[in-house]
This record gives sequence, C-alpha cells and structure tokens, in this order.
Amino acid sequence: MHSKALNALFPVIERHRWLNHAAISAWPTPVIEATRAFVEENAQQGALNYDAWMAKEDQLRTQIAQFINAPCTDDISLLRNTSEALNIIAQGINWQAGDEVIFPANEFPSNKLPWERLAKQGVKPIAVSLDHKAPEESLIQAMGAKTRLLAVSSVQFDTGLRLDLGKLSKACHTHGTMLSVDAIQHLGALPIDVQSLGIDFLVCGTHKWLMAPEGMGFLWTKKEAREAMDVALPGWRMYDDPFNFCRTEWTPPLSGKRFETGTVNMFGIHGLAAALQLLQQLDPQQTGEALLDRTDHLVQSLQTLDDVELMTPINRHQRAGIVCLLARHLDAEKMVTRLAEESIYIAKRGKNLRISPHFYTPFEHIDAFVERLSDKQWCRHCAL
Repeated sequence: MHSKALNALFPVIERHRWLNHAAISAWPTPVIEATRAFVEENAQQGALNYDAWMAKEDQLRTQIAQFINAPCTDDISLLRNTSEALNIIAQGINWQAGDEVIFPANEFPSNKLPWERLAKQGVKPIAVSLDHKAPEESLIQAMGAKTRLLAVSSVQFDTGLRLDLGKLSKACHTHGTMLSVDAIQHLGALPIDVQSLGIDFLVCGTHKWLMAPEGMGFLWTKKEAREAMDVALPGWRMYDDPFNFCRTEWTPPLSGKRFETGTVNMFGIHGLAAALQLLQQLDPQQTGEALLDRTDHLVQSLQTLDDVELMTPINRHQRAGIVCLLARHLDAEKMVTRLAEESIYIAKRGKNLRISPHFYTPFEHIDAFVERLSDKQWCRHCAL
C-alpha cells in the first residue's frame, strides 16, 4: 500500500508521535468508522438489529480463528480482557495438591496473580528469574514431574524480550505440561500460529497491538484442554440458544462459549472485527516485518548513544514491538513528561523507558525521540 494511503488509515500520526502501542493504541480509521456506525445505529434504533449484532459476533469468532490459525471457531471465547481469560484458566484446571505452575518472575501482574492465588488449593506457584542469554532454558530447567502448567507472556512487557514459544512447547510436551501464552504484547505486532506452536491456551486483550477498543479480549483453548476444564463461572450466555431462559437442561457446552458467562461487549466486537479485517487485508506477515524494521532502526540508533543501556535483546528474532532502555543520567518520569509536551509519547516501566512503535509508525517519529535523547542540553532538564 502506498505510504499516503497507509497514513490515511492512522489519523493519530497527523498530530502525535505515538510510540506507546504497548500501552494503548490509537484506533485506525476502519475501527473509528465501525464503532461510530454502531453507536449511531444504537442511538437511532436501540437493539432492533440484535440478530445482526449476533451475526457480527459469529463473524468475529471466524476472524480470530483465521488470524491465529485455530482449527475451529468453537475454540474461541469472547471475553472482557486478558486478566479474565487467565483467571478462567486458573480456576478451570482440575488441580491436584502438589501440582506446580511456573511463570517468569517479572511477569505483568495479570500473569502472576491468578497462579499465586492457587497456593490456597495446594498448588505450588514458582516464579523463575530469566537468564537474559538463555531465558527459555531458565524456565525449562525449573520444570519437573509435578509441573502442570507453564504460563508465559510471549513478549515481556518490561524488557520487550520475545520468548521462543516453539522451544517452550517442545519442552512442555516432554514433561507432560500444558502451556499458556499471554499474547497481548505479541498478537497484532507479529503473527502467532497456535497449531504449529502446539500450545494449550492463548489469551489476548485487544487494545494494544490489535488497535481495537478496551474492554475486549479473547481466549483460545485447545479442544482436549478445554473439555477437561471446569466451568468456574456458569451463566446464561454460554448456551447455543441463550434466550431460552426456561430450559431445564443446563449442561455447559463443550465449545469455547462455555467460558462466556454473560452479556458480551457488542461495541468492542464491532471494533475488533474492523481491526482484524484491516490487519488481514494488510497481511500480518508483512506488517510484522515492517514493525521489526522499525525496532531494528530504533535499536541501532540507541546503540550509538552514551549512557544508554538497552534492556531489550539486540537480536531481531528475540524482539517484537517493544524496546526498553535505561538512561542512567535521566529521570524516566521527567523524560516521559517532557516528551509528551512535544507530542512524543512513550512510557515508563520501572526505571526503564519503553518505546513501542507500530508497523505504520513513520521512521521520523522514531528519530524525533532519539534526537531528544541524544540532545544533552535538552536532557539537562530531565537529569536525576
């Protein structure tokens, strides 16, 4: 697609240098149009077209299944966010006392808290510090005969490290361990194929790299894993005929709908459907390479600067869309504030600065950040 046509899809770049997609993405034009149309329809007609909305819901399951190469739409559960999906997994597995669940020590809280809470059931949560040179080996070496689940974010939120899911999956199969992947910092930035990876669970919120509204997410479950799980939160919406309120048979379905307790987010469904349609039209493989080109450019530029320590791997295959750095001479919070005054938006995570462009981000927007970081006079106002 021509650069001018591509730029027109992302109006945010007209006003801001948005390098914060790992937090919340600005919406592309198709998402804006789809959600605006939904709001207008609701305002003018209420829910008269609810049947059409339910058809959009079914369409979205198909889109998600295609986007992650799931074998069946029955594997998809439409949920509110990543945290809800991870808790469904944590509360649904039939744990036995003495089981172990392993996760990286510096995980985002969504991928720590559900596992730590299992200690009340006699499950042992094990937080593993990752060796930066061989992070997968750190997790694999911690696995044993009692390890029931390995739970990882495929891209770490605070360093940008992208884990080798294939390597982890192979080790899990050897140990008879299930693998849960939080893909919120991965999917939409780079493709994921759940079948080729051989994972058991994939969860994803949609307001980051998928560029869709907040309050929307999904869970993919492998058929064998899903059918062995309990339904911790039963509700009316999980049934194929949800408006049959007088039914007498309430056995949860075997499909992913068994985890959809109540009313779904129709606004979010319309927005996500539009976002996925755009990403699939643009080709996720091509946009993924375009994004890696941008983080390559950023990493190479940062390597020329003094007093900057890259916290993100230099190797392209270990990165996605996040680049984190430690600027020893700067106060990260002051830096984020001053950059925002110039419409350059990044984030602070711990002591690190986190920069997260997307595939459409103009290279000059990345250069604007690097220029400020290299300007000693400008940085004096951000000194520790």
